[in-house]
Amino acid sequence: MKDQIQPLQILLLEDDDADVKAVQRTFKKAKIANPIIRAVDGVEGLEILRGTNGREKLNMPYLVLVDLNMPRMGGIDFIRELRADEELKKTIVFILTTSKSQEDKAKAYDLNVAGYIVKEVAGQDFLRLVELVDAYWRIVELPD
Repeated sequence: MKDQIQPLQILLLEDDDADVKAVQRTFKKAKIANPIIRAVDGVEGLEILRGTNGREKLNMPYLVLVDLNMPRMGGIDFIRELRADEELKKTIVFILTTSKSQEDKAKAYDLNVAGYIVKEVAGQDFLRLVELVDAYWRIVELPD
């Protein structure tokens, strides 16, 4: 068990309210109380991670769940921005999307995402997604 003072926070980049509620419900059902911070697109996600535009900066430890198709800045562009930012480039990112496109998968993995989860599959059992995130946090050693 890790000796973390602060619990793992989850930044959820998702523009669909129903999907956000499904993720929150599943975390609650699984009795996992990790804080979930929501951003509706990549622009807002970057503001939260950087602490810009009046946003409080999200401090470690955290990981990011990213939808690909969002207004203003989609998931791939958001991850490109992360990887180009010296302070944020090592951010742990999982894709959570409806896209089964091989091109989208390839782009995501080229940007070093930790995993690519199709919402259709996660929708059948969001609990598996939550268990994955919980297990990941408990098992994987993250950098300071």
